[in-house]
Amino acid sequence: MARLSRLLGTAVPRALLLAALGLVPLRGDEASPFAPTVENRAKPPGPAPRGMVWIPGGEFSMGSTGRVPGEACGAVCTPSTVGDARPVHRVDVDGFWMDATDVTNDEFAKFVKATGYVTVAERVPTREQFPTAPPENLVAGSVVFTPTKEAVPLDDHLRWWSYVKGADWRHPSGPGSGIRGRGNDPVVQVAYEDAEAYAKWAGKRLPTEAEWEFAQRGGLSGKLYAWGDEFRPGGKFMANTFQGLFPVKDTGEDGFAGISPVKLFPPNGYGLYDMAGNVWQWCSDWYRPDTYAGDAKNAVTRNPKGPASSLDPAEPGVAKRVQRGGSYLCTDQYCTRYMAGTRGKGEPDTGTNHTGFRCVITP
Repeated sequence: MARLSRLLGTAVPRALLLAALGLVPLRGDEASPFAPTVENRAKPPGPAPRGMVWIPGGEFSMGSTGRVPGEACGAVCTPSTVGDARPVHRVDVDGFWMDATDVTNDEFAKFVKATGYVTVAERVPTREQFPTAPPENLVAGSVVFTPTKEAVPLDDHLRWWSYVKGADWRHPSGPGSGIRGRGNDPVVQVAYEDAEAYAKWAGKRLPTEAEWEFAQRGGLSGKLYAWGDEFRPGGKFMANTFQGLFPVKDTGEDGFAGISPVKLFPPNGYGLYDMAGNVWQWCSDWYRPDTYAGDAKNAVTRNPKGPASSLDPAEPGVAKRVQRGGSYLCTDQYCTRYMAGTRGKGEPDTGTNHTGFRCVITP
């Protein structure tokens, strides 16, 4: 339970810190801080590796205001949603290849078969790792979302998250669950080091946060979502998110109550699928809420790799890596981080049943 007690901490004190950093909501009458994306003109350096697409790189406006330019800041753009994604600032990244989809169960299974790799969730936690944990909790397992039976206050994530013995990538929700017939689902219950191990085996790496956001935007600038400013253009769902009453019931109006296979929602402008919703995606950067305040001191920051260490004011002393894209559990009732430019975070040694990853290659 020590991992779970540090998972997804809501940030009542964090809002105060963000205000102190100046990361507060914009007023509706303020000018948009976004400038056009300027893509590199160089052509792809050869044929695409299998399952990957070319991301040209270039200069873009990184971050989020959480609102359509020219409109007032509504409920979705509170400091707890986009405070750590401000200020919007200019960043330049080199071109790279990126997986068109999240790594799937079938792809991860090939890696495990070839290497015998054992994921973090399949290993028994040690007393040295969790000195205060009760003995009964020192068992192999991972963190699982469980719907509540009725509406609950949304101020305590422990109401719907629990540490489940036997939960791992083959059994995402614990014993009794499985991935048979779900080879095209994104692999989940992967900790950061699991994703990193897969990437190394595949001759790839995890993307930086800047690379990931450049790719997510697909050439667009300042749009609220990866596809534009409307969440459902023409009434069409563009990503797998949560409908219904959170955390009681996902009604599946978008076609899926829970995780969906890859490639079932429209790709973005670069041909990337599921860059919003479905599963969170690990990035290589350490997480800090004040990273952008430092980067914004430069006219343009080139190929940022993130800070040298982590700081999460909601859980001081607990290191976090950046996660991007949101998941099938995201909803405007609680989490709208499927919005372009918004940020997530997670402990490197913790997987969940809504966290996966994709990889990149630098030519």
